[in-house]
Amino acid sequence: MEIYIDGKFYPKAEAKISVFDHGLLYGDGIFEGIRVYKNCIYKLDEHLERLEYSAKGIALNLPWSRSEIAEATIDACRRNNVKNGYIRLVVTRGEGDLGLSPRNCPTPTLIIIADKIKLYPEEFYTIGMKLITVPTRRVNPAALPPMVKSLNYLNNILAKIEALQHGYHECLLLNDQGYVAECSGDNLFLVHRGKLLTPPSSAGALVGITRQAVIEIAVALQLPVVEANLTRYDVFNADEAFLTGSAAEIVPVVELDGRVIGSGSPGPVTAQCLKAYREKVTHDGTLIT
Repeated sequence: MEIYIDGKFYPKAEAKISVFDHGLLYGDGIFEGIRVYKNCIYKLDEHLERLEYSAKGIALNLPWSRSEIAEATIDACRRNNVKNGYIRLVVTRGEGDLGLSPRNCPTPTLIIIADKIKLYPEEFYTIGMKLITVPTRRVNPAALPPMVKSLNYLNNILAKIEALQHGYHECLLLNDQGYVAECSGDNLFLVHRGKLLTPPSSAGALVGITRQAVIEIAVALQLPVVEANLTRYDVFNADEAFLTGSAAEIVPVVELDGRVIGSGSPGPVTAQCLKAYREKVTHDGTLIT
């Protein structure tokens, strides 16, 4: 495997950054997780646009054009023969000193890893996943905007630890008002009385690329989509539920905190969305040529 770092490719064992990089020292940076399906980098342009927005959100100047990052990403897939897989694209504040100030980091670092990923067992996609609500609350949007996909993932990691300690693969996070925010690494959707419901970014939900793709699919299916503050009660009483994410794709959820959701099996709307999503991913993006 070869890893791209600042214009060069290095063997995996030699791919290194400075211990003074502020991405390592302070989590000061941004990233994107991007899927590849049959030589198609799914929604690459949308991911790079979000990367630019995240950079602006943390006052990080990107010295590369979108096309330059896109070409480096395509090259990483070519070199690693990734035709179906996952790309982790990272931009750190760069090397600095032991102070917090970003002014001491003159040049950001760009890292691109093209590899494979598998988050959940295959049976979760056919029989559904069970969730638990964890004590850790979502960081308030006023403290860190959820639109920024930053390297500071400790909030999510603490939630994941709590889920694993109780025997669950995934969990639900509430915000400080008690409303549903998202899962530890994915967005959440509910189906209730013919509508698709999902928390807004103001509740602490990331504006996910797969989330937006599902909203577009729902519109095409003439299924009304509503962004609304949701509670655990709403999840308990939903007809269906599923989570979405670039790595996870679309995973049906059949139980929360011991309460069965709907029939207790993946529902028809979830199946429709997953079918439509898998039809889109092989052509809605940038081909590796």
